[in-house]
Amino acid sequence: MPASADGQDTNSPRADVLAECFRLCQRGLVHPDPVDHVAAFARHLGAERGQSVHTQRAYMGDLRNLLAFARDRGITDLSDLRLADLRSWLAHQSENGAARSTIARRAASARGFLRWAARTGVIAADPALRLVSPRRLKTLPGVLRQDEVGVLLDVAAVAADDQDALHLRDRAMLELLYASGIRVGELVGLDIDDLDFGSNLVRVMGKGAKERTVPFGGPASTALRGWLQLGRGQVVRAGSGPALFLGRRGGRVDPRQVRSAVHQLLQHVPDAPDLGPHGLRHSAATHLLEGGADLRAVQEILGHASLATTQIYTHVSVERLRLSYLQAHPRA
Repeated sequence: MPASADGQDTNSPRADVLAECFRLCQRGLVHPDPVDHVAAFARHLGAERGQSVHTQRAYMGDLRNLLAFARDRGITDLSDLRLADLRSWLAHQSENGAARSTIARRAASARGFLRWAARTGVIAADPALRLVSPRRLKTLPGVLRQDEVGVLLDVAAVAADDQDALHLRDRAMLELLYASGIRVGELVGLDIDDLDFGSNLVRVMGKGAKERTVPFGGPASTALRGWLQLGRGQVVRAGSGPALFLGRRGGRVDPRQVRSAVHQLLQHVPDAPDLGPHGLRHSAATHLLEGGADLRAVQEILGHASLATTQIYTHVSVERLRLSYLQAHPRA
């Protein structure tokens, strides 16, 4: 496997992030320094804040955009960056049609990086202290009705009757996604010993390397046992390791394969919206609240750091209540 001079794997996602940081320095977007502060920030995100490689890449993409904008304005030293420059950067993106969510995320990336740079002495003062970004629009997430979820999982169960490995796997994945409300990234990262069939619990490693335990029900338990007893052995290989869900060639299943399975099976549900795995997470949260679950309990199940993130599902439930009222009440 290719390696750099310091022995790091140059094909790893982390190596890609660091290589991009070094390219930024070589292009003059930041002043060369004995300690590459952009690369150091990437290391800080992973080692100290526990951010995933995907999050690190998102930060680096945002910073690359900022530094390129600064270079075009003749700014090659972070110490010369001012609040007006940051505001101009965000305004430029808005004028070019960037979504509010994109602008908000990039502003957050800039604030995080410059706050870290000021704290570590890379720059004398943080120019982003008064940088304000647009609020993200809290749109209602797409969800399935409870009867639509029932049809979807019935379709998956019928498909698995042929005991084909991938059909058994897809049924187990969909049942677990809906039963637990976990993210697709959390699903694909599961190992066999993360399941506790005695208590019907699954141990999940969530965002920020935070571990939580989530319950799942009887139908999910049945589907998971079917996959482990009848399906996994058909595709397991010497290098499969402990991964719970495998692809046709025996490797750990990829998020794209999970999305494909959800999309394909949803095609058999009449009039259902075309949602991905996250749609099952939204649906699980909504149905829990509609069934009377406590908001904080749903927060724990979903692994939300903030209760405000969970509260959007109360909006979904209220909207459904309003629509039901309008359709059913004689004087609505």
